[in-house]
Amino acid sequence: MPIAMTLLDGETAHRLGVLTAKYGLFPPVAQKDPQSLEVKMWNLTFPNPIGLAAGFDKNGEAVMGLKKMGFGFVEIGSVTPKPQTGNPKPRVFRLTEDRAVINRYGFNSDGHDVVYERLIRLPAKKEDRAVLAVNLGKNKTSKNADMDYCDGVRRFGDLVSFLVINISSPNTEGLRDMQKTKALEKLLDAINETKRTFKIVTPVLVKISPDLSDEDIRNVVRVILAKKIDGIVVANTTVSRPASLRSRLKNEDGGLSGDPLKEMSTKAIKTVYRLTNGKLPIVGVGGISSGTDAYEKIRAGASLVEIYTGLIYEGPPLVTKIKRELEALLK
Repeated sequence: MPIAMTLLDGETAHRLGVLTAKYGLFPPVAQKDPQSLEVKMWNLTFPNPIGLAAGFDKNGEAVMGLKKMGFGFVEIGSVTPKPQTGNPKPRVFRLTEDRAVINRYGFNSDGHDVVYERLIRLPAKKEDRAVLAVNLGKNKTSKNADMDYCDGVRRFGDLVSFLVINISSPNTEGLRDMQKTKALEKLLDAINETKRTFKIVTPVLVKISPDLSDEDIRNVVRVILAKKIDGIVVANTTVSRPASLRSRLKNEDGGLSGDPLKEMSTKAIKTVYRLTNGKLPIVGVGGISSGTDAYEKIRAGASLVEIYTGLIYEGPPLVTKIKRELEALLK
């Protein structure tokens, strides 16, 4: 367990982790990824399928440091059009006994302009850059949520490898309602029109909640397929609280991530894969802390996977550990 876990509160430890990655203080991974882990999708080449989920580097401060830790890709964000501070503190709680976290950050973001300026300073050569995704959110006080997402697509579309539309965080009031059929159709129509208007070809994915019923997932998938969206991220944090939770902090408000989300996420991946006949690329997220966990998500239908909470409990060596174990399982 990283020493920061024992000395600092959750948000301070998180901030320290971002700064440590930003300034390259984590030891870089020297060895090249084996060919067996390479993934080709959307005309992109991922050196390995293990990515960093959105929520860690919210503002694109540490992309290159994270790449050097061995990630196959890095997803930053969520990024909102205008800067906002998010929800009041404290808003991050470690459920150590459960290897889980509850957060209610609420899209705290430096905003499009600041994050864009950071990203344009990344290395120009393709071989030196990370495969990078930006997770897009909406401002809490926005009068036009669709426009917030379209602004993000327009701003970052030509700068990054792919974009993720986050309409499933439980920490922004009303956000998850955008997963409902009419609202989702309207949003995706607006995004597709933005892509056409500005000639943006960057893949766009939608990130969904693990709390959707099978019928809800069916409706979401139907819309995503009809609108020719490029992929789906399964899944965000959950507002459910499994009976198995032991921590005294288990009833804090917010989204639960980590080990307790593992089975729920895998079940949702299987459902999406079945409904799409394997034709829609899936990024699997939730409770991954070993090569076996990653392999289960891949076997369920994911082409790529992402980690975050496991990193909190095991630190940067987790990335290499997962890749090593996954390579052995794939032989």
